[in-house]
Amino acid sequence: MKSKGFTLIELLVAMTVASVLMGLALVSYQGARKSARDGKRKADLEQIRSALEMCRADTGSYPTSLPGSCSAYLTVPTDPLSPTYEYRYNGSPNSYTLCAYLETGGITTNCSGSCGGNCGTVTCNYKVCNP
Repeated sequence: MKSKGFTLIELLVAMTVASVLMGLALVSYQGARKSARDGKRKADLEQIRSALEMCRADTGSYPTSLPGSCSAYLTVPTDPLSPTYEYRYNGSPNSYTLCAYLETGGITTNCSGSCGGNCGTVTCNYKVCNP
């Protein structure tokens, strides 16, 4: 006579398969979250860059600190994982460098300026500068 239930082996196999699938989904989800935070960081730096250019057009120079003389144009955003990571600004009246840390890897740019320090607890690996 056959029983009408699952064997212990069948239950263990089903639980193992479900656990592996959940683990893969979690890893994929974490990668998507990192990419989303990096996208926000890039957008924030572009927003700051745009405000700095408007400020220079009106005042004739870049501020030496943020928001500085650009407070009418700019509310400085914070990194999505602040205070662990932060944006860095190094400016002079004629040039500036904006820096951030990207979790998925930085992009080499043609900026010759320095970030003026670390981006929080890590070394900055992404920067933009005046055109």
